[in-house]
Amino acid sequence: MSDFDAIVIGAGHNGLTAATVLQKAGVRTLCLDAKLYAGGMASTVELFDGFKFEIAGSVQIPTSAVVSRELGLDSLPTVDLDVMSVSLRGVGDEPLVYYTDPVKLLTHINEVHGAEAVNGMAGLMAWCQAPTRALGRFDAGQPPKSLDDMYACATNEFERSTITDLLFGSVTDVLDRYLPDKEKNGALRGMLSLLACNTTYRGPATPGTAAALAYGFAVPDENALLVKKLRGGIGALTSHLCEVFTVNGGELRLRSKVVEVTVADGKVTGVRLEDGSSLSAPIVISGVAPDLTVNGLVDPNAVPADVRDRFSRLDHRGSYLQMHFALDGIPAFAPPYELLNDPAMQSNIGIFSTPEELQQQWEDARRGVVPADPAIALQIPSVNDPGLAPPGKHAASAFSLWFPIKEGEHGYGEMKVEMGKRVIDKVTRLAPNFESLIIRHTTFTPKHMGTMFGAPGGDYCHGLIHPDQMGPNRPGPKGYVDQPIPIDGLYLGSAGCHGGPGITFVPGYNAAKQALGDIR
Repeated sequence: MSDFDAIVIGAGHNGLTAATVLQKAGVRTLCLDAKLYAGGMASTVELFDGFKFEIAGSVQIPTSAVVSRELGLDSLPTVDLDVMSVSLRGVGDEPLVYYTDPVKLLTHINEVHGAEAVNGMAGLMAWCQAPTRALGRFDAGQPPKSLDDMYACATNEFERSTITDLLFGSVTDVLDRYLPDKEKNGALRGMLSLLACNTTYRGPATPGTAAALAYGFAVPDENALLVKKLRGGIGALTSHLCEVFTVNGGELRLRSKVVEVTVADGKVTGVRLEDGSSLSAPIVISGVAPDLTVNGLVDPNAVPADVRDRFSRLDHRGSYLQMHFALDGIPAFAPPYELLNDPAMQSNIGIFSTPEELQQQWEDARRGVVPADPAIALQIPSVNDPGLAPPGKHAASAFSLWFPIKEGEHGYGEMKVEMGKRVIDKVTRLAPNFESLIIRHTTFTPKHMGTMFGAPGGDYCHGLIHPDQMGPNRPGPKGYVDQPIPIDGLYLGSAGCHGGPGITFVPGYNAAKQALGDIR
C-alpha cells in the first residue's frame, strides 16, 4: 500500500485546486509546500503588524465558470466596487474611470473621452473574440489548440486577421488601429500596454506582444465569470480551498520541501523530501514551474534528452518592482486629480506611461538603466476593505515596470533603491502627502519573488505570455501535446501550463481531471 493515492507539490492556488478536486473525488491526497503558509502568490500576508497585503496576485482574473462553481469560488464574499480602477498619465490629463456598470462606463468614456474612444473600445472587444477562443482562454479540461485549430476558431476573414495579430503582432499595432489618438487616449493606451507587457519581457511595440494583450483583455463570455475583488484579499481564495480540501479529508503539510519526484520503471513512486524522508504515491501533481519539475525534480535518466531540452528553453525574464506600504492615513491628491480623493476611486489607480514611453523604458532596462518615470499600478485596498489595516491606517501596494534584470552602471541593490524612490516620488507628485504618510515599506524585485515563491526568474507566469510559449507551445498536464512526458503518474499543474497564467485555477484543475481520467 502506498502512503497516499496522490501527492501534490505546492500549495499555491493551482496546487490546492488539484488537491481539492482529487480529494473530493475520493482520492487520498497529500499536499506539500516548502513555505510557512499556503497560498503561494495568491496570499494575503501580514508584512507589518496589523497591515495585510496581497503579496503578489491581487485580483481573480476571469476564469472558467465550470472551475469556479466546482470549487465554490463564486460563493465567496466580495468587495462591491462601483469603480474597478482609474487610469491617468499624471500630466494633467482627464482620468479614465472604469465603472463596473458597463452602461455607466460607456457613458463616462463617451462624455469625457469622446465617441472615438467608445468605438475604439468596442473595436478592441471585437478584436479579442477569436484570439480568446484560439487561446482557450476560458476552457477547462481541454488541451491547447494546434495552430490549425487556432485559425479554425475564426468565423470570417476579420477574425483570421486577429489570430494572425495574436501570433505575430504587437500591442501598438492593435492600439494604433483602434485608439490612434496618442494624446486623447493616452491613459487608455498606457493601461492596455501595461496589462499586456507585465506578462512579457518585451516592449509594447515588439512583435509578439499582441498575444499577451489578447490574453489579458479577453472579454468573459457565458463560459467565464467576471473579475472579483474578494473581502480579506486574494488570500481568501486559497484559505477557502484549504478548508474544502481538509474538510474532505485531505492532508496539508507545510515546511515540507520536495527535492525529488521518485520514478521507477517509467512510473512515479512518490517524492523525497529535503529532510531525507520519502512518501509513496502512484500519482504526483506538480504545482512547481514545468521546467523546474522536469529538469529539477526528476532524475534526468527518467526523461528523454529531447524532452528535457524543450523544457530548458522557457523564457522567465521577470522585470518589475513590487512595493508594499504601511500608511499613516490616506493619500490626498492635488489638482487636477481631486477626483481621486473619493474613496470609491481609490481601489486601483493606474499612473501610466504611454506605449511609446514604455517601449523606451524596456529598451533602457535591457541595458541596465532604471526607468526615469516608471509606469505604476497603485492599489489601496484597505479603503474598501478596512480589515487589511489598523483603524485610521491604510495598506497600499505599487507594481511598476521595468526593473533591469542585469546590472548596468549601478549594482542590483542601488537600482532597487533608485527605482523604489522614483515610484514614491511619482505618486507623491500627484498626492503630495504620500511620502510623509509612509510608516514602513518593503520592496520586492523578481529576485525576491524567485526566492519566496520558487518562480524562476521571478516570472509569476511560470512561462511568459509570448506566442512561442502559448497554445501548443505551452505544456498541459502530461507535457507538450506533441511531446508528452513518458512517466506514468506524473502531471504538471502550475501557471506555466495551458490554462494559465494568472489566478485562474485552470492548470491545477486540468491536472487533477487528467489524473482522475487516467485512474478510471
